[in-house]
Amino acid sequence: MSLTDKAIEQIRELIRTGALPPGSKLPPEPDLAAQLGLSRNLAREAVKALAVARVLEVRRGDGTYVTSLQPSLLLEGLGGAVELLQGDSGALQDLMEVRRLLEPAATALAATRIADEQLAEVKMHLDAMREARDDVEQLNAHDAAFHRAVVSATGNESLLTLLEGISGRTLRARIWRGLVDTQVAGRTLTEHEAIFTALSNRDAALSKAAALLHVSNTEQWLREHLRSTESPAGSVRSGA
Repeated sequence: MSLTDKAIEQIRELIRTGALPPGSKLPPEPDLAAQLGLSRNLAREAVKALAVARVLEVRRGDGTYVTSLQPSLLLEGLGGAVELLQGDSGALQDLMEVRRLLEPAATALAATRIADEQLAEVKMHLDAMREARDDVEQLNAHDAAFHRAVVSATGNESLLTLLEGISGRTLRARIWRGLVDTQVAGRTLTEHEAIFTALSNRDAALSKAAALLHVSNTEQWLREHLRSTESPAGSVRSGA
């Protein structure tokens, strides 16, 4: 562990123990360095790193504060990391596998908790997807919003943030472009309709099964697509 890593860990420990609760202001840099037995440079580097991780917020002219530490804030960097993995076919398949493990369970939970207004939002995005079946950008936008509305209905912010991070916007666009090009977008829309119907009936088991079928089919398509673009005989299709 580097000296900077040790400094980061010391500040994290203050937060974990409640010495620096969410929203609290850190001591001035010289005092923080002295309190932790660090040089001012190390204290500064640790603060910068924790600010990038959204654990701390540096307010110019005011000082440094512990953030709210909400999952949506701390995990939002996951989406950026996923975008960086777009060229790694193995990583993409791993991410789809994680989505297959999480999303059906989340959809089942949503079926037991979804309110009428949340169900109406899901239907709105489903209708928009039907209207935009040949427009990849619109399909992509409403597909993401459809799944976000479903998972939001669970009331579990950590689950929502994780699934949104895994299902990156670029990956979704790449999949929709391929589905439209191969004329199987209609099948995928039917799978979304099945999820909505199951949610409408508040049927957790059927919602889970519908979501599992949808994610599994998408995962299978992605695997075949990656194999075809990576094979010597295959042509590499540009992704979004």
